[in-house]
Amino acid sequence: MICLVIFLSAVLAASADKIVGGSDAATGQFPFIVHFDSASVEAYCDGSILNEFWILSAAHCYQNTKTKAYYAVAGDLVLSDTNGAEQTVRMGQNIQHPDYSSRTLQNDIMLVELQTGLDLTAGSSSVNAIQLPIESPAPGTACDISGWGNVLASGTYYPDKLKFVTLPVIAKATCNQPDAYNGEVMDGMICVGYMEGGKDSCQGDSGGPVTLEGTNTQVGIVSWGYGCAQPNYPGVYTDVYYYVPWIQSTMN
Repeated sequence: MICLVIFLSAVLAASADKIVGGSDAATGQFPFIVHFDSASVEAYCDGSILNEFWILSAAHCYQNTKTKAYYAVAGDLVLSDTNGAEQTVRMGQNIQHPDYSSRTLQNDIMLVELQTGLDLTAGSSSVNAIQLPIESPAPGTACDISGWGNVLASGTYYPDKLKFVTLPVIAKATCNQPDAYNGEVMDGMICVGYMEGGKDSCQGDSGGPVTLEGTNTQVGIVSWGYGCAQPNYPGVYTDVYYYVPWIQSTMN
């Protein structure tokens, strides 16, 4: 299985997606997105705010926070600038789904507990929570995918400013055709993008939110794919609705 990979001092054992063919995000457009930082790497993965103490992300973004310091940064737009709305909070435990497979990327979902709660009242236009979905998105549903990941389908360029792209959900049967993923898109996964390629998420967007267009309802998590924006290989995302019971029971 060919997966996109993230680099964080060493290669992590997972895949990642990026924003290719997207646009600059506006201030406050995605108040629920956070990026994860270490002492040496900025925005190595993304996540989304569930509430003041919990972040939703991808299991392949896991880090052992007992041995090193990792942080979640909310309210950011341009990585190199400080706009006064940023909140930087040290991560506590990273809780991967117990059935996560690094080989197939099935159950690629993780909860991150923060050591200190985010303030979701002072800057609600810049820092706010997502809503969990009430159903899986149907084929054709328009979704926004946001992140600071690579913007090139061939080559590497990581943007300073948050990007997003709006793409449709694709039927799983279409993604699983023999000339596409050939059955590798499993339960708990959704495809979002175009079969002809051209627009996609990419390296550095891993763990970030896929939301219903123009809303804060999260239906997907950036997970994996073959390359970025390649024909027949749209992005594959964790289906958030499939895991709502696990999310709620774990937080409780």
